Amino acid sequence: MGSIFGKIFRVSTFGESHGNAVGCIIDGCPSMLEITQEEIQRDLDKRRPGQNALTTQRNETDQCEILSGVFEGKTLGTPICIVVKNKDQHSQDYDEIAKCWRPSHADFTYDMKYGLRDYRGGGRSSARETIGRVAAGAVAKKFLGDNVKITAWVESVHAISMPLRKDTPTQEEIESSPVRCPHVQTSAKMEEFIKKAKAEGDSLGGVIRCRIEGLPAGLGEPVFDRFEAELAKAMLSIPASKGFEIGSGFASTRMFGSQHNDIFALDENGKPTTLTNNAGGVLGGMTTSRPVEFRVAFKPTATIAKEQKTLSRELKETTVVGKGRHDPCVLPRAVPIVEAMAALVCADTLLIQRTARI
Repeated sequence: MGSIFGKIFRVSTFGESHGNAVGCIIDGCPSMLEITQEEIQRDLDKRRPGQNALTTQRNETDQCEILSGVFEGKTLGTPICIVVKNKDQHSQDYDEIAKCWRPSHADFTYDMKYGLRDYRGGGRSSARETIGRVAAGAVAKKFLGDNVKITAWVESVHAISMPLRKDTPTQEEIESSPVRCPHVQTSAKMEEFIKKAKAEGDSLGGVIRCRIEGLPAGLGEPVFDRFEAELAKAMLSIPASKGFEIGSGFASTRMFGSQHNDIFALDENGKPTTLTNNAGGVLGGMTTSRPVEFRVAFKPTATIAKEQKTLSRELKETTVVGKGRHDPCVLPRAVPIVEAMAALVCADTLLIQRTARI
């Protein structure tokens, strides 16, 4: 079903939104890595529902449990299974959509592909599946160590954008904002706009920016498994993602080569670097050691509290109103998911690189 990500550091996620549990199995994580449930829980707490008035009020603590692969606080080198129980399902909210297809949801495509779907909360297509990704990402971050720093933040919501920032925001700046936008004035505007959309029964999308610092040069496998290609696949696999760009991205189409080229030079330590980073830290599909910088676009949440026209499974015209508990804007809770998927790409490519040369 396409539920496995990675080649060496391989992650398989499992579970449905209103099933008994969700989680992941990590295969290929080296042994002797120190990891605790508390470290994994810190990342899960960033994506859990009910954090504030801007997120779904589904009351889940999302407490994780390591079932295998870790002994006396260290990984064994065997498959690591992490599970989170579902405890606050309101499945009755979804009885109506068992018979129709919600606009911009996966209801239609799941029916067409499998002939059967778990309509409770969207089943497997629900963003609740990403719990397994975030848990696995926490393990990947521990493997990467302190030298690799992955930072994601909300750059824009709808037409509200924060000023471009060249330095990397601190986690304190990001987490002090309910929107996870590290610009106080912009964050306040975003918060009010999201609340307004929610009050009107509508939803909003936006853009998350992410920066990966500390990667060595040479990660990535040309030609089909380029670093940015793996990164793009990881980001576009996140529910509600609709766009990916790295470095100067689409803005490069409005530049001359003389403006866009990153000139090589020596840094203060006599090591090769580039004076600019329009390439976003990747050349020829491989990392340059400059920060990898990319952006991910997310659409407005598909479930809205407004009546919309649709079709039933019997192809009859009908209407549907979104029920259940949903985020009016997915951006704040998508930040840890973007970081987790970036960590999985980095961990996998680092392990692959160990096989590339002596």
